[in-house]
Amino acid sequence: MSYKIILDSCGELPPQYKADERFEIVPLGIEVGDYQIMDDENFDQKEFLAKVAACPTCPKSSCPSPESYMEACRCGADHVYIVTLSSKLSGSYNSAVLGKNLYHEKYGEKDIYVCDSQSASCGETQIAFRAMEMEEEGRPFEEIVKELEKFRDGLKTFFVLDNLETLRKNGRLSGVKALVATTLSVKPLMEGQQGAIVQRGQAIGIKKGLAKMADTLVKEASDTEGKKLMITHCNCPDRAALVRDAILKEIKVKDVLIMDTAGISSMYANDGGVIVTL
Repeated sequence: MSYKIILDSCGELPPQYKADERFEIVPLGIEVGDYQIMDDENFDQKEFLAKVAACPTCPKSSCPSPESYMEACRCGADHVYIVTLSSKLSGSYNSAVLGKNLYHEKYGEKDIYVCDSQSASCGETQIAFRAMEMEEEGRPFEEIVKELEKFRDGLKTFFVLDNLETLRKNGRLSGVKALVATTLSVKPLMEGQQGAIVQRGQAIGIKKGLAKMADTLVKEASDTEGKKLMITHCNCPDRAALVRDAILKEIKVKDVLIMDTAGISSMYANDGGVIVTL
C-alpha cells in the first residue's frame, strides 16, 4: 500500500525529506505588521526575525484552509496521515478535519487519519516519522492509527525561549502561572501537556534554563533506546548542540535529529528558542 504524510508548516522536515513524494507541507500564513507571507519553501528566517524585531505589533498566524488539506489528500496514496500542531494552539487541526470531510464528499472513500499532535514543531515531526516507520514495516492502517495515538500520548515536549512575548500576546500562555518575564534573566522551562503549555520550572540565564530542560527530559523519559531525540532551534545551533550533548551524556537514544525552525515555529520560539522532544 502507498502512503502520504501531510504536516502543517509548524512541523519541520529535514532537507532530504522536503522533496520526498511521501511528504507534503501545508503552509500556514504569517503576518508581521504589513508584511504577509506563506510559511512555505520561500520562508526566509533571517528576514522574518528582522521584521519581528523591528515591528511594534505582535506577529500573527492564520491556519491553512480546509480546501488546502482536501487538495493535499487528493493523491494516489492509499493511506493518508495528516499531522497538525496542537488544536489548543491553532485552528489547523479543525481545518484538517474539515478538509478530510470535504475530500470524502467530493472524491469518495480513502483511509485518512488526522492527528492532533498535541505538540508543535519537532513534536509533529516525531509523529510523522513514526507513521513512516510503521508504513514501511507494512502494518495495517488501523493498527498504525492506534499506535500513533499511543506514541503521541507518550511523547515529551519541552522548550526554553529567550522571548515569550509572541506566545503571551497571542493568548497561548493562559494556563501558565504568573510569568517571571518581568526579570529578563529568568528563563521559564515550558512543557506541552495534552496540547496546552504549562510552566515546569525556571532558571537564571539561558544556559541554566537549557540545562534544566535537558535534566528534566532525562529524568522523565522512558525506554529511550528505541526512540529518536529531536531538537529544533531558532537561529541558535550551538544551543541545540549543548542540549543534545547534555542529554546524550545521561541516556542512549535510537537517533538524533537537529533542525532549524520553519516559519510558524520561528514566530513562536523567537530568536534563540530551543524545543526538544523524545
